[in-house]
Amino acid sequence: MRRIGLLSDTHGWLDPRIREHFAQCDEIWHAGDIGGLSVTDELGKWKPLRAVWGNIDDAKARATFPEHQRFTIEGVRIWMTHIGGRPPGYDRNVIQELRASPPTLFICGHSHLCMVKFDERLKMLYMNPGACGRHGFHHVRTILRFSIDGAQLTGLEVIELGTRGKSELKAAG
Repeated sequence: MRRIGLLSDTHGWLDPRIREHFAQCDEIWHAGDIGGLSVTDELGKWKPLRAVWGNIDDAKARATFPEHQRFTIEGVRIWMTHIGGRPPGYDRNVIQELRASPPTLFICGHSHLCMVKFDERLKMLYMNPGACGRHGFHHVRTILRFSIDGAQLTGLEVIELGTRGKSELKAAG
């Protein structure tokens, strides 16, 4: 069994409480929009890290991490990318491959909206941890924690880290 901490859209800022929430995790996965390698450097000090770059990430992040990661853990086929859309409206850049070879678990970020949904049509689980950074249009910062136990995904938790802050919410509209 592996315990996974999943986050996205840090945009260069890492809430210090994430370390506490991911303390019992075996790995941390970052679904893009890192916003500076200092974020992934810090995460990598805590636990083994898998990450993909997002649309706001610079050349250094793009040279360090791939745009897509496909891997298998305990029989669970995983595809993690930053821009993937959401069921049933997947991004045009991934939909053909999703239809041809759907993973067991499809992970993306980008929307800043936390969502976990089983896609009946593609027979896969979709996960987006939302955004845990201070920049963007989201109001509540979120991360996910779950386990992979054999072919099963178990113990899913949505962790709310609080709002972005009053001044940031006013600026967002």
